[in-house]
Amino acid sequence: MPIYEYECQECQKVVEQWQSISEAPLSSCPECSGEMKKLISSSSFQLKGGGWYADGYSNCGSASASSSSSTDSAKGSSCPAAGGGCGGCGS
Repeated sequence: MPIYEYECQECQKVVEQWQSISEAPLSSCPECSGEMKKLISSSSFQLKGGGWYADGYSNCGSASASSSSSTDSAKGSSCPAAGGGCGGCGS
């Protein structure tokens, strides 16, 4: 279940609330009964280190793409290291 953050428009108190997506958002402050506004905060999910995304998709100029770029550019294919649109699939 996601955690949503709300801020009261009157007292500026920030409240965190566990809610399912189907639940209605908070409308009144538990402290002063003022109007609540849903905040957008950064996610705690982070991709760190290597892995399938970092190794295969995020670096267009990685070692595998660089080594194949010389043969690909000689063939005239479109490799990202050569400025083309290939995803580095090797074909």
